[in-house]
Amino acid sequence: MPDQRVRKLKVIHITASYKPAYIYGGPIQSVAKLVEALVSLRFRENGLCIDDVQVLTTTANGKKELAVKIGTPVLVDGVSVTYFKRQTKDHSHFSLGLLWALINTLRQAQDDKIVIHIHAWWNLVSILSCCVAKWYRIPVVLSPRGMLTSYTLGNRNSLSKKIIHDLLGKRLLRYCHIHSTSEQEKKDIIKIIKPKSITIIPNLVSLPFPVSGIHKSNNDKFRLLFLSRIEQKKGLEILFKALAIVNIPWLLTIAGAGTEEYVQSLKLKAEELKIHQQINWIGHVTNEDKFDLLARHDLTALTSYNENFANVIVESLSVGTPVLISKFVGLADYVAAKNLGWITGLKVEEIKTGILSAYEDIKQRKEIRTLAPLVVNADFKDDALAKQYVACYKKVLATQLL
Repeated sequence: MPDQRVRKLKVIHITASYKPAYIYGGPIQSVAKLVEALVSLRFRENGLCIDDVQVLTTTANGKKELAVKIGTPVLVDGVSVTYFKRQTKDHSHFSLGLLWALINTLRQAQDDKIVIHIHAWWNLVSILSCCVAKWYRIPVVLSPRGMLTSYTLGNRNSLSKKIIHDLLGKRLLRYCHIHSTSEQEKKDIIKIIKPKSITIIPNLVSLPFPVSGIHKSNNDKFRLLFLSRIEQKKGLEILFKALAIVNIPWLLTIAGAGTEEYVQSLKLKAEELKIHQQINWIGHVTNEDKFDLLARHDLTALTSYNENFANVIVESLSVGTPVLISKFVGLADYVAAKNLGWITGLKVEEIKTGILSAYEDIKQRKEIRTLAPLVVNADFKDDALAKQYVACYKKVLATQLL
């Protein structure tokens, strides 16, 4: 097999932001979890090891910058990470220092076997790094992180995205080997571009320890939780409308951050629907507190218009809390196949029906509380998933060498 010809390699992960910039939500945690697992695998299993794993990133932290050492590799939870200043403070994240460091690395590579793994798209770190890699004929694995879908193309800054896509993006994407986190994301990507290859591997997700026996929900009211970044694609408006017409005692906790303007518009919508007194806005929740919060609720709701994966679904199930998700969430097929929650469309009546079904099916919720932690712990083992990524890198590099 061609992937067996390459035993060792160097993988450079490029991401516009990295922890502790948790303001950017799930993708930050997914990337960090992956590289940490790869480093761990490297030291424990030489037969599969990667010679070197490193991260190039920027100091991006929303409108602020991370207070970190610049331009010199530092160890972040065992991973070599180099942070660079960015010249633009918006979502373009332009960083001349990062690009120059990448160019110098590839210039000096000579016979080194290198794969560039780029995380996310539609920012200048990702796009220009891909240009550099293509120029030096270094293979690229791209994890779009939900940014290559029809929904994303037509959403924020759609005109500028279309221009970039037509002038440069199409050619670069055809050079890439795409990594998708779900079958749904793969289908979305193929509608937009035909890359060199596309491989499905789930995200690595941090799970609590122990993974079972910590459910703490009360029974006086049906307690729902939304735990994610607060933005339009999450479908909170339609969730509000559905909750406004369900005739059951419920409470909704909203945990997460968003722009002040958009959060305020949601609060006004809740007042208009006369449900504001049943909603508790608690803001950003730390990783340390997240699992306890999930365990104290009866149902985690994510009625998104589009999600490539959704780490919070795995996190919720890991503590036994069932989920209600739209069919446009990447993990919908997994939840349906394992019978771990309720899948709904995006019509208000469909979401209402899903909420009522979850509320009334007490037996099913109890079964999920017992079984879900065991199922998730078996299906999302770090080592097993990390080995799939290593196999992907080796296959990509072997293909490039043919």
